[in-house]
Parts: sequence; structure tokens; C-alpha cells
Amino acid sequence: MSVRLMGANPGLTLFDESGERVAFASVWRVDWSERGSGTALVVWHDGAVRVVTEDAPLGRWLAADFTRHFPEVAGLPWPDPAVIRAQVDLDYDLSAGMVARAAGTVVEITTPLDRRLIQAPDFDLGGVAHLLSTVYIPCATGVLTIDGATVAGAPRLTREPQVSSSAFLADAEVWSRTRPVPDKPTGL
Repeated sequence: MSVRLMGANPGLTLFDESGERVAFASVWRVDWSERGSGTALVVWHDGAVRVVTEDAPLGRWLAADFTRHFPEVAGLPWPDPAVIRAQVDLDYDLSAGMVARAAGTVVEITTPLDRRLIQAPDFDLGGVAHLLSTVYIPCATGVLTIDGATVAGAPRLTREPQVSSSAFLADAEVWSRTRPVPDKPTGL
């Protein structure tokens, strides 16, 4: 098993009143990875993908090898990202939430509701199984602002069987490559 990345990866999915996904933001604080360290925002909105980071190769890698395979964006159009080179300012507090700001994009995730360790032994990242271990912290609120306009939508919060939210912090996150994902049967 090969460790690929260690850090934090808060996420925010916003839904409109009809339940459709309207935006997704993945905030990356990469403490160590096989591609270096740094911060990045990967945002999907209006059918476009924007990556904001000081390290363009790292940002492209995070978007292509990780974020685009997350269940939050499954089935959404995923064009080549527009990469914007800019510093990501990250205020991160596990007891209060986080705010990330970069190049006209602001992601706010606040009001933590719970904390629990999650392990996914076969997380599929483009046909390669990964062990994901993270401390998942569902939050009550999340707001995405792009170029001064707040994206209309709200995170989805559930309380049964345990608290879950599409606005969350994910810390002490470790991604390890395990093996190729076996082909899924196509027939009976």
C-alpha cells in the first residue's frame, strides 16, 4: 500500500430547492503528497470547473486524480478545468469551521455538528482502489461565493441514523493506493 496524500479536504455541495446539485467546492490543504504540498480550491459550478492554486501542477492533479472521482460530482459534466494561479488563504479551525479565499472565490463551511473517523477501504479513484482515512466533521452551514455573487443553494443536512451534511470538514486525511478496482459485472 502506497501513501499518496496527507492533509485536509473540506467539501461543500449546494442544492437548489428542487434537490438538484448547483455547485461543489473541494478545499485542499495538502501537507504532503507524491506531487508536493500546498493549497487549492477545486470548484464546479454552471458546468465549469475552476482550480485556484499557487501550484498549477498540484492543482491539476488534485482535480483530475481525486476531486473529479468524488461521489459529489458523479454524473456532472467535468470539462478541463480553468486553472487560476493565486494564493489560497485558508482560515481553518476544527472547532468553528473554515473559510478559504482565492481569486474571487470564497468557500465558508461552519458550525461543526459531530466528529468521527471514517475509513473507506475501496474508494474508487478512476479505476484504482484507495484506502481513505479521514476525520469527518459534518457542518450545519456552507456558502460559496464566486466573483462577488453568492451561489444560490444550501447544503443538505440529515440527522438519521447519524448527523451527515454536504458541508463538511475532513482532516487528518490520508489517501493510500491499494489496487485496481475490479471490473463490475455487466450482466446476469
